[in-house]
Amino acid sequence: VQLQAYGGGLVQAGGSLRLSCAASGRTFRSDTMAWFRQAPGKEREFVAAIRWRDRVTSYAESVKGRFTISRDSVKNTGYLQMNSLKPEDAAVYYCSTSQGVIISAMGNPTTYRYWGMGTLVTVSS
Repeated sequence: VQLQAYGGGLVQAGGSLRLSCAASGRTFRSDTMAWFRQAPGKEREFVAAIRWRDRVTSYAESVKGRFTISRDSVKNTGYLQMNSLKPEDAAVYYCSTSQGVIISAMGNPTTYRYWGMGTLVTVSS
């Protein structure tokens, strides 16, 4: 199983980016897919998650109202639309996935079995 996260880049504060996460060797059908991020010198933190079968979502408080997680079952790809970006959103963003994730565990990185390599988001002030 390989997860490929892409779509990162440099954006000005207030701008938008859309990250994508594509899976090869696995379909997301029974999974929960999540995005985490890690800034230099900080721990990896939860951003958002979506349960594939019914689109139940969960967001970190810091991104609610600005970020939207979604999925395309046909393309077997998940997305993270990031609007109103702030300098503190700058980090390497990772997508992850696993089966059988309960809602209360969506924000826990140890929940997820598969991880992508990450894509860098830089936000200039």
